[in-house]
Parts: sequence; C-alpha cells; structure tokens
Amino acid sequence: MNQAIQFPDSEVWDENKQAICFTALVAGFQVNCAVSGTWLVGEFGGSTPEQWLALFRQHRWDLEEHFEALIRNEEEDTQGWYWLS
Repeated sequence: MNQAIQFPDSEVWDENKQAICFTALVAGFQVNCAVSGTWLVGEFGGSTPEQWLALFRQHRWDLEEHFEALIRNEEEDTQGWYWLS
C-alpha cells in the first residue's frame, strides 16, 4: 500500500470511548483513530484525560508511527477505527 498518511492536530478526549480520538488522512480520505486511556497509562502513565492529552502530544511522533503501521496493515476494527487499546 503506497499512500501518504497525514496526522492533523485534531485529538480530543472522548468520554464515551474512554480514549483520545483523532483523524488521519490516508490518500486524502479521513480515517478515525483512537488511543485508549488504559493503553496510555500502560505506556506513559498519567491518571486524567488532561494528562493523557499532554502525554499524547508529547509522544505524538511515536504514536503516529504505531498508527501508520496499523493503517498500512489495514488493521481497522469492524467499525473502521484504528485502535491502540
């Protein structure tokens, strides 16, 4: 799969999903991505959505690499989302 993947700064905490949700642009098409609070705690620590958003921003480049691999390997869930959970 040879395509450009871009990650605009669009991350928000979604209380219902208990995750930071954001979009990626894949060959011009928008896809949904999410990192669960549980995953963030295990990787980086933190205990509140505000801390997780700060940690997400601090580690953005590493997280984008994880999501780039998920997208390239077409590892979306049944709803079309790419997750680190």
